[in-house]
Amino acid sequence: MIDVSLEQVCQAVNGELIESTEAGKATMIHSVSTDTRTVQSGALFVALVGERFDAHNFCHQAVEAQASALLVERKLDLNITQVVVEDTKLALGQLSAWVHAQCEVPTMAITGSCGKTTVKEMVASILQQRGKVLFTAGNFNNDIGVPLTLLRSEPSDDFAVIELGANHIGEIAYTTQLVKPQVAVVNNVAAAHLEGFGSMDGVKQAKGEIYQGLSAGDTAIVNLESNGGAYWEKVLADKSVLTFSDVNSEADYFADEVELNEQGEACFTMHTPQGDIAIELGIIGQHNVANALSAAALSIQFGASLNDIQIGLKNLNSVKGRVEVQQLSEQIKLIDDSYNASVPAMKAAAKLLSSFKGQRWLILGNMAELGDESLALHRQVGEYAAPFAFEHVLTYGDDTKVISEVCNGIHFATHQAMIAHIEQQLSLPNNASHTLLVKGANSAGMSKIAAALKENFS
Repeated sequence: MIDVSLEQVCQAVNGELIESTEAGKATMIHSVSTDTRTVQSGALFVALVGERFDAHNFCHQAVEAQASALLVERKLDLNITQVVVEDTKLALGQLSAWVHAQCEVPTMAITGSCGKTTVKEMVASILQQRGKVLFTAGNFNNDIGVPLTLLRSEPSDDFAVIELGANHIGEIAYTTQLVKPQVAVVNNVAAAHLEGFGSMDGVKQAKGEIYQGLSAGDTAIVNLESNGGAYWEKVLADKSVLTFSDVNSEADYFADEVELNEQGEACFTMHTPQGDIAIELGIIGQHNVANALSAAALSIQFGASLNDIQIGLKNLNSVKGRVEVQQLSEQIKLIDDSYNASVPAMKAAAKLLSSFKGQRWLILGNMAELGDESLALHRQVGEYAAPFAFEHVLTYGDDTKVISEVCNGIHFATHQAMIAHIEQQLSLPNNASHTLLVKGANSAGMSKIAAALKENFS
């Protein structure tokens, strides 16, 4: 983060500066924190307020950690400089947008129902062939995470790659307005977070908000196979639109000659307006072909060459819990995709598992926030997976029971029971190879299954 004076903070957030009575009081801020456990000397601590917490109650800990100032909604009886605003969350966004704007970094924004983190990692890997890249860490993609990412901006950054997530209408409109990208993509549109969006139409509306943050003539990248259709026509009318597709040669960016190697990694020919190139992905799953096309389309807008794309996509770093492959033993391979789940992601996982030989284990936790459609969407996943005739289908979570019913699998009421069953089966003497794929929503806690397997069989 760039150094910022307290006067600049006040101007950026329209706040009231209440100075400390201490001699030698600080006038510069070197970092920003919303967590007292990460406060460093010279930091501005932002006291956020939520439904179940009020960080104003912990500001004394920030003082003890030698913070230079507080961003608060009311003056506190603490001897430290304070900037008082009406809403600290909105002020955090205002400050982050101001800091990012000072650095004048070419910026792109990425959203979508699934795959957006993978695309972000792909783009970062590609653009790192060209220079220094600021990109979203982990899943810092909401109305708190995006500002914290922008606050990491520095003038030495050559590119900024910002991921935007949402679980309700209006959230992406807000974060896009902070990011102010020159290029944006909706990676796809699918049934996810339906409780917040209300319907698929709500998903289309919410995801399309990212394009509203583009100025006329800026570049909007659209998935030809999964998009908002008529919902986006008006907002895209004055944008430069590029398309990608993993199956349709009418798209600006498309793939053909797709094959999976023995590790499940896709090899294919990528066709772009700049020419064609042979691609070998460094992560597994045919579904990542579309993600790679999306990443290539984004990266080329910021000057990436076909060679940059080829190298960047080959040398990807795996993201914990996202299609992370680990050979636990000579006979047991784990595909840990436990981070999150949506209908298309569940189907992609089943298709990926089908490409492996030996005993194939589809181990699923429930998908979350699907509202009244939840049972029907879980059944849809089961009906998609059933023809693959997996040797083992295990499920956990209320609505996943229908998947076991459709696939002749076993449903478990607890993680412990599921882990015990897997361990018992894998301990039986045989020479078969086993590939276990673990997936589910964060709330399903399927990372516990993956962790137990790693501990007991590696």
